[in-house]
Amino acid sequence: MEMLLWFLLPVAAASGWIAARRSARGAAPPKPIYDNNPDYFRGLNYLLNEEPDKAIDVFVQLLEVDSETVETHLALGSLFRRRGEVERAIRIHQNLIARPALSREQRAQALLELGQDYMRAGLFDRAENLFKELREMKIHLKPALRNLRLIYQQERDWDACLSVTEALQPLVGEDLGPERAHYYCELAKTALERRQHGQAEGLLRKALAADRRCTRAMHMQAAMASARGDYREAIRGLLRAADTDPDYFPELLPDLIEAHKRLGDLAGLRSYFEQRMARQPTAALELALADIVKDSEGERAAVAYLSERVRSAPSLKGLLKLVEYHGCGSDAAADDVLIGLREHIDRLLHERPQYQCTRCGFSAKTLHWQCPSCRSWGSFKRRPEIEECLQVNP
Repeated sequence: MEMLLWFLLPVAAASGWIAARRSARGAAPPKPIYDNNPDYFRGLNYLLNEEPDKAIDVFVQLLEVDSETVETHLALGSLFRRRGEVERAIRIHQNLIARPALSREQRAQALLELGQDYMRAGLFDRAENLFKELREMKIHLKPALRNLRLIYQQERDWDACLSVTEALQPLVGEDLGPERAHYYCELAKTALERRQHGQAEGLLRKALAADRRCTRAMHMQAAMASARGDYREAIRGLLRAADTDPDYFPELLPDLIEAHKRLGDLAGLRSYFEQRMARQPTAALELALADIVKDSEGERAAVAYLSERVRSAPSLKGLLKLVEYHGCGSDAAADDVLIGLREHIDRLLHERPQYQCTRCGFSAKTLHWQCPSCRSWGSFKRRPEIEECLQVNP
């Protein structure tokens, strides 16, 4: 509240300052708002009684809107929006737009501010109309397009997102291809839900044309190949995605294992896993390889392999897998202890977020293609493997 009190004092005295400026230019000064004006003294009374909200309303009404005071009104409206008082911000900016004396630039600035007020209030249809008007005026085009893109993303209107992004691309110094690729993937996802496979394939090709490193599109193409029984094509797509983005590899593992099983090629899969473990070991790959060892050589070999891995790089997931292997013994008392330990470790892993946005740090338990916090695309990754490691004192 102290900030508002200090802000209101210059607002209350603004007309005196304006009068002085106009007098210096030879113009007749307007009558000050505090000259025998009961509303002015009522506003001061609100200030003295620590009722700044009422004082603000009084002083805003007293402050005449003209070319000298537009910036003051804009600043007040922006301040209200930042404080979460969106209704007041809307009133101020609506009052500005209704004034015929505003210049084209001033009106455009007020439209932009009012559109942001509406967005903050969740009135996306009203905000959309204002930003469209700015787009037609070709003033504040970049923020207007950015806000339109946010609105269309919120409404899941991916075709509109593509249109706006295409218009925005020349105005920004960044490549918007990755975002466009995700819009195409969202459209392809909808097409698949409608069983429009041909349309989905075309949209995924457009996604990769927009961003040739879009692992999401590669994964979706592989899933479509697997669905039609072309497992070799699915494996090629999955390996391409793994090489493009190694951090995404854990998400590819289930489909990769399933495709090799369908082909009866677990030996080839094990060879690939061992090569990959040699150059880029991960906990997810370690556990998958342990399961293959178990299927091909038996549980004892799998326990020996995983025990060695856990000793060299301890992790909760590796320990949990060892507990699963050991929980099938003949000692009932030991089995009860291991089952209890497994439940504790499983709960600990379940409670910990597995994914994190690389831009804003937002964490979640499931993968999001668009960060719920900063709204960036493709920034969600599995937490670093070191996060899963147990702390071992030297």
